[in-house]
Amino acid sequence: MQHAPADRPSPVPAARTLLGAALAAVLALTATACAGGGRGTDRPAGPVPPTVRSPAAHPSPALPPALTRGQARAALVTADDLGEAWEPTRGAATWRDELLKATAGRPDCRRLLDVLYTEDLFGADAATAPRATAALDDADGGAQLHYRVTSYRAADLDRTLDWLGTLPDACGHFEARAAAHGATRDVRVTELALPDAGDARRGLRVTVGDAAPDGGADTRGETLTVDLVAVRVGDDAISLTNGTLGEPPDDATRTAVEAGTGRLTEARRQGRAQV
Repeated sequence: MQHAPADRPSPVPAARTLLGAALAAVLALTATACAGGGRGTDRPAGPVPPTVRSPAAHPSPALPPALTRGQARAALVTADDLGEAWEPTRGAATWRDELLKATAGRPDCRRLLDVLYTEDLFGADAATAPRATAALDDADGGAQLHYRVTSYRAADLDRTLDWLGTLPDACGHFEARAAAHGATRDVRVTELALPDAGDARRGLRVTVGDAAPDGGADTRGETLTVDLVAVRVGDDAISLTNGTLGEPPDDATRTAVEAGTGRLTEARRQGRAQV
């Protein structure tokens, strides 16, 4: 008589035991991560590198600290400096568009005309934008003086001054063509003597008149005379134009240079004292 084999244990309970152990381990790891605020999964191991900022977010170390707007305004000349006939401007002189808005064949001469018209001697970008400006009129003689204070690198300011120094030779006498109606202008450029002010300085006297048929200056028309001056004091500079139909008084240009340089020097001294 054969006996039936003994019943073997089912494998299902053993598998359930193993699965339960694995689930318990996973739950334990999850609880540990949550207790750490998620640091184990949200941030990499090891020290976190510092935030890297774009180089454009940092000021260039080559640029010197600029005058504040208040310090630059304190360096401006006023009507009281120039005399009783001078007063705050009433608007741009009529001769600016008529005689200065012109072009020339030679690049340096064309640039000179652009500077006289726009008065952006040191450049038109944000880095060389003037910190303060003033405009004054001579009510008696009809002259108009525009004055600016600019902060930039001393070496770059000097390059502009050096360029001004080349113009009496490069553009001593040339013809320009008016932008509005194409009239030909006779332009002459000479060096202008200045007081010994600031660290470096340049001055030009530019005359603009009607060109005569024989190539000379036509004295029958109006002749504009403009003094163009720049003086550097450290990493700051003053620039001015003093223009009139006729002969501009020398004392106004010289007084503006002397008074303005003294004011700029004092503004720089006070600025350093406040740092």
